[in-house]
Amino acid sequence: MKLLAVETSTEACSAALFIDGEVAERFELAPKEHTKLILPMIDSLMADAGLKPQQLDALAFSRGPGSFTGVRIATGVIQGIALGADLPVVPVSTLAAIAQDFFDHNDDNAAFVAMDARMDEIFWGVYRRDAQGYAELIGDEAVTPADAVEFPDLTGVGIGSGWGVYSQELTARLSWRVSRYQTELLPRAGAIARLGARGFELGQAVAVEQAMPVYLRDKVAKKESER
Repeated sequence: MKLLAVETSTEACSAALFIDGEVAERFELAPKEHTKLILPMIDSLMADAGLKPQQLDALAFSRGPGSFTGVRIATGVIQGIALGADLPVVPVSTLAAIAQDFFDHNDDNAAFVAMDARMDEIFWGVYRRDAQGYAELIGDEAVTPADAVEFPDLTGVGIGSGWGVYSQELTARLSWRVSRYQTELLPRAGAIARLGARGFELGQAVAVEQAMPVYLRDKVAKKESER
């Protein structure tokens, strides 16, 4: 299994190559430099592996939520490669990638993921580690005020930038369910690659025209306007 993944939804920019379970990654914290960095990162990974796009089995990208511009960059890059090489695409949640990276480096089995969405809101999702070690969404992802998050009855760790901005509101809301929180975790293409490969195995790959970003805030706005 050979899969290329990209992630540009936050101030971090990264690309990763998954080859038969092994992941090589390029990662840089570089706000507003994504368009300059992402293609050289991809070229470097492919050159080191001696691969051309046509030799890949699939592509994966961070579909959001996140920065509108950042998510569009990842979507556009992957759509271009997919069209040129006639490859299927696995869209992966940014929140799931944050949870996956956490699970890959910690023993905890549940994560309350919060990304700062600005406008006094967070992108929110609760994930648990499944039997194979992959991040599994519990309930739905949402964009919400921190003091109104919905969550299942389990205990875990708070992760993501939202915990740095709204730690007081989230801690009060979740009470004893969160043992600690980590604010520095950002989504990485390595986790996108792992989840993308898993998604490909599960038949979640789509044609390039269906590889679209997910803007949770747009979804909420549409629902409210329809009421």
